[in-house]
Amino acid sequence: MAEFEPKIIAFCCYYCAYSAADLAGSMRLQYPANVRLVELPCTGKVDVRVLLGAFEEGADGVYVAGCLEGDCHFLKGNIRARKRVEYTKKLLDEIGVGGERLEMYNLSSSMGPRFAEIAREFTERIKGLGPSPLNRGYSPTKEEKAGEQR
Repeated sequence: MAEFEPKIIAFCCYYCAYSAADLAGSMRLQYPANVRLVELPCTGKVDVRVLLGAFEEGADGVYVAGCLEGDCHFLKGNIRARKRVEYTKKLLDEIGVGGERLEMYNLSSSMGPRFAEIAREFTERIKGLGPSPLNRGYSPTKEEKAGEQR
């Protein structure tokens, strides 16, 4: 049996976390290739629907990475994002997916090594949890497959 490779989505602030990811790449730091980055102008744009939608679309884990607390380019965007992440974690616990599959991190643009470390640690956490309950045993029907091809 092949080892489980989780699908992880990282919503990253353009000014800090995405720049930290870019720095990690420039420094040739290794982190798992299964982490998919989504660049946002600010983590304050992250909405509960977006976070839940990532899980509905097949993510096994999701994290939001924004500016350091008090250092947001849009003043309070990362504080709003943290509140939304905490609320969504409670929802994920209530519906049986598990709030531990969602996390919020704060980085500056110079923290490339920390970005790579977070990606590795979060991937290991999700590997330990296994596939998302929303993904287990799901096999699309013929109709759903046909709909995807259109």
